[in-house]
Amino acid sequence: MYIFIDESGNFQGDKEKLFIVGGFIIDNQRTTAKAFRKWQDAKFTNKKLKFRREVKFTDARLTDKLRAQTLLYLTQQNIRIFYSFLKSENIPLEFRKKSAVESGRLYTEIIAKTLDIIFPNAEPQIILNLDHRSLKKVSQKEFKESLRLHILLQLSKKASVYVNTVDSSTDSNIQIADWICGALYRYYTNRPSGKEFYKILHSSIIASEELFKDYWKEFNKK
Repeated sequence: MYIFIDESGNFQGDKEKLFIVGGFIIDNQRTTAKAFRKWQDAKFTNKKLKFRREVKFTDARLTDKLRAQTLLYLTQQNIRIFYSFLKSENIPLEFRKKSAVESGRLYTEIIAKTLDIIFPNAEPQIILNLDHRSLKKVSQKEFKESLRLHILLQLSKKASVYVNTVDSSTDSNIQIADWICGALYRYYTNRPSGKEFYKILHSSIIASEELFKDYWKEFNKK
């Protein structure tokens, strides 16, 4: 089982202050990678899009009509979408240090909690791929090993887990995850065409969750 994850938004600084982590599950990674490149070649008529190694959902040369058509095409590739989102106002105190957010630790925790909504399962092998991201005070080795062990605890003893961080410009599947997150970000921030994008994705979504939603409610009970 292959899992591809990307994100959209920031922990702080954006007007909406929303952070989304999402992606998809697929059994054959080559199928979706080839499908995305085939679509890019056929439908992205702008030459600066057609021949780019990476086409992000937010690229200004894209129209919302083409974004919608692309999302519909991607959902037809039997992808299983999952995601989580976090409002920056709900970031727990344990990840705050004075006025700053310990972004490396928080990001690691968000990825782990997002994976929790699709595990446990009986798959014998999990290959997790994430867009490479610089993590403050968390090394890539620590990040990958933490997630690998987190997943292993939810699988059978004979299962194997591999965690990779890859350059999105060389991985079409990570670009698909970027499109999913971009569309969801539009929806949750009430931006143009957001509802239409969500409607397209909806039938392919298998799991979603708002993280730390009741954090302050529970905190104030203590």
